[in-house]
Order: sequence, then structure tokens, then C-alpha cells
Amino acid sequence: MPELPEVETTRRKLEPLLLGRTIVRIEHDAPDKYRDTHRAHGRVVRDLTRRGKYILARLQDPDGHEDDAELIVHLGMTGGFRYEPGPHTRVTLHTDEGAIYYQDARKFGKWAVVDPGAYASMPTLAGMGPEPLGDDFAVDAFVRAAATCGPVKPWLLSQVPVAGVGNIYADESLWRARIHPAQRRLTLDEATRLHAAIREVMAEAVQAGGSTLSDGTYAQPDGLSGLFQQQHNAYARDGEPCARCGTTITKSVLAQRGTHHCPACQVRRD
Repeated sequence: MPELPEVETTRRKLEPLLLGRTIVRIEHDAPDKYRDTHRAHGRVVRDLTRRGKYILARLQDPDGHEDDAELIVHLGMTGGFRYEPGPHTRVTLHTDEGAIYYQDARKFGKWAVVDPGAYASMPTLAGMGPEPLGDDFAVDAFVRAAATCGPVKPWLLSQVPVAGVGNIYADESLWRARIHPAQRRLTLDEATRLHAAIREVMAEAVQAGGSTLSDGTYAQPDGLSGLFQQQHNAYARDGEPCARCGTTITKSVLAQRGTHHCPACQVRRD
């Protein structure tokens, strides 16, 4: 948490507040986590996009001649933006129209201002796969890679086959595709089903504003909760009946991540 749907929801709420605004200053007391933020001072936010779980702001020089820097924000496990300061506020972003506050209870989030596209210090971002809702997420390439993927859930979490899928949406997509999270090689039919499931789950989750779990960590910048948790079929439903067959959803640990699946609907073949 947060994953692509939560980050995209956050981006959409921030866009009208930041696009075309001048960043006057960025205040924080942790330069190791929020690197070179002084480079954003006086720059205009020309574009606000998302790549996987990252928010990217293209910054233009004060004369408006060129994009000369890029602000990158990764929310970590508990990061998020709010319109008002709070007890876990770590960064305050001042624009010429007001302030936006970044909070992060567990302090795993990171910011950096870099030259445009200079992601060498961020290997996950640099090597990220295609966006699941974009045209580049081609089924043929996904099927070929899935034939030798190794345990499929850790493969998805690597961000290499597809961007933005984390623990929640991996469990949900694998449940929908009827694939065991530890399955090591996917058949043509399995990979095709999973490709479609990832697209469906991500689109539905974005539409619902993401998932707000029982800990309440994630909320939209205006304080609204996401609603996709009401549609979860696997994640955090251990001990509950499968919505498809009634078998009890089980929880295990796979690659050090809590993993939920239906033992009847998602049978491992190898």
C-alpha cells in the first residue's frame, strides 16, 4: 500500500491543485529521504503523471523555456497527501496558491528531484514494465514471459511484467484468473486470463478510488476513503468463504508477503 489505484486516485485529486502552479518551496527535515527538493523551488508544474506507484511532476524553469527538472514521489507503505497538516506530516509543499501536506506514519516514502528521466538511482522505476491500463500492456508479450515466470505472485510484484501491481491487486487478480499464487509456469490460457484479470481489477479499483483497509492508512487527499475493499474477493478475506465456490480463503506467506487464495479455485499444478 498504496498501489497503482491509490496513487492514481491521489494524482487525480492533486492535479487541479498543482498543474500550472509555481512551487515556492518544499519544507522537510529529512534530506536523505527527500532529495534535492530545493531544485523544485521557483519551478512551474507543467505536467503531473504517474508511472506504476510513482507520481511524477515535470517542472519548467521560471522563464517557461524548457522542462529542466522532475519531482518524483513514492508514497511507500503509509504515505499520502492531505489538504491540512496532521501529526504525521513530513513534507509541506508550498505553491503560489497555498500548501499541500505529505504525511507518512512509517516514513518509508521518498521524494527526489532529478533531471528529466534520470532514474539511474531508482532501479525499480527505471526498469518498470508497461502500465496495466495502457496499450503497451500487450497480451502476447505477457504470455511469453509468463511461460517461465517462476512463482507468479512475486513475479508480478517485481514490477517487471506490469507496473503498479502490489500485494492487494496481485491477490485479487490471481483469484479472478483462478491461478495459484505460487504457480511457476503459466499456460497460454492461464496467462491470457491473468492479463485480462489485471486489467479488470485495476480499472475497477481506480474507479472505486482504491482500497482503504482496516488500519485506515490510505485515504484520498480530501479525506475520502477508497471503496474497492468492498469488492475484495481474496485479499484480507482469510477465514471467509470464497465468493465463487464457498471454500474458505486461506492465508500463507510467499516471498515474505501475506498471500490469500482459494484452495479449491486456485489449484497449483506443479
